[in-house]
Amino acid sequence: MPITPASVGRRVLIIVQNLPVPFDRRVWQEATALKANGYEVAVICPAAREYTARYECLQGIHIYRHPLPLEAKGPLGYLLEYTSSLFWELLLSLRVLRRHGFDVIHACNPPDNIFLVGGLYKVLAGKRFLFDHHDINPELYEAKFGRRGFFYWLVRFSELLTFLAADVSIATNESYRRIALERGHMPAEKVFVVRSGPSLERMKILPPVPQWKRGRKYLVGYVGVMGAQEGIPYLLEAARHIVRDLGREDVQFVLAGGGPALEEMRRLTSQMQLGAYVEFLGRVPDQTLLEVLNTADVCVNCDEVNAMNDKSTMNKIMEYMALAKPIVQFELTEGRFSARDASLYARPNDACDFASKIVTLLEDPARRERMGQFGRDRVERHLAWNYEAPKLLGAYEALFAGIKGPASAAAGSAAETRAGYPREYGPQRPRSSPEP
Repeated sequence: MPITPASVGRRVLIIVQNLPVPFDRRVWQEATALKANGYEVAVICPAAREYTARYECLQGIHIYRHPLPLEAKGPLGYLLEYTSSLFWELLLSLRVLRRHGFDVIHACNPPDNIFLVGGLYKVLAGKRFLFDHHDINPELYEAKFGRRGFFYWLVRFSELLTFLAADVSIATNESYRRIALERGHMPAEKVFVVRSGPSLERMKILPPVPQWKRGRKYLVGYVGVMGAQEGIPYLLEAARHIVRDLGREDVQFVLAGGGPALEEMRRLTSQMQLGAYVEFLGRVPDQTLLEVLNTADVCVNCDEVNAMNDKSTMNKIMEYMALAKPIVQFELTEGRFSARDASLYARPNDACDFASKIVTLLEDPARRERMGQFGRDRVERHLAWNYEAPKLLGAYEALFAGIKGPASAAAGSAAETRAGYPREYGPQRPRSSPEP
């Protein structure tokens, strides 16, 4: 979508709480797409990892970072984290308002509490509020804690208030759009699907680096967060089955990514006596990530089958596809929609069947080649970020036009339904500059 006179000078404040920018790839792609199309963009996010500068300007985007307590554990930990984040978001939003101004607050969950900041500016200053729906937090709560109860319903209520406050909502897939319509009671014309498509400029196909195989014939690669709902124990059990039960000593597993369960997964690997076959890299720079994935013979997504993962689009799947890698994953609705014939699908939460699918692909190089090429073609023709950026800009046009019932939302949903969604889905998841 070309720059229009209307978009020039429009000012956007993006607030994201769980990851720093530009590390959060979806948020950074959105910010740079808006900037490239005439919007003035500022971002408020936490300071974490190597992104510790309290202020910097990257590619013309003003980034303000705030301290964040250690990852919350238990109700008091979450209260501390969320209260601290809201304090800094409100304080920094006042700073952005004074220095740059903004017309829109673009709130990225989790958690579903940024509506408190966006709603305040909406009521007192007439600012617009856009909700960027990254995670379904009620389902995430269940996946983490295995129960409902008071806090589950508090999360549901917070989600509802977020949707009610939003002038426009962006969903990452059709499952999330359905939640916005049904659970959030949003009008269909206010909900836009903007997928987290991979950037083909970033996900480059490169020559393999054999050293990552550690002297073995095959490499199975994984990238993702090491958390409670990512299903890493299933992958470790699949590795144990391949190495111990099947006697395959020619397969190396390399897992890239950090997260709260990383050390626990390392300990579990040691207990299973798999240390020689399973390597955890932690969080790594893009170059290392690309080396590992380009060297992998098979890439895996071991997300547990549950209500959250079934409805969520995992970035790792499309990144594997962008690199022309065949995939093994459990049978998940959104996982199948993204990958289609680029993946084999194991029975839900069945580690032995998962292992069997990995071995099937390792022993069939021609099939791996066909599946990888299918995935790459699907990204190039349908799923890359350059197809999603115009949808983001369309959502913003509707936001500034006052929601006049754009036909694109319904048309896009119908197209995705024809493209492979189940019928029941109906109409349809650097550097520094001195502070100014």
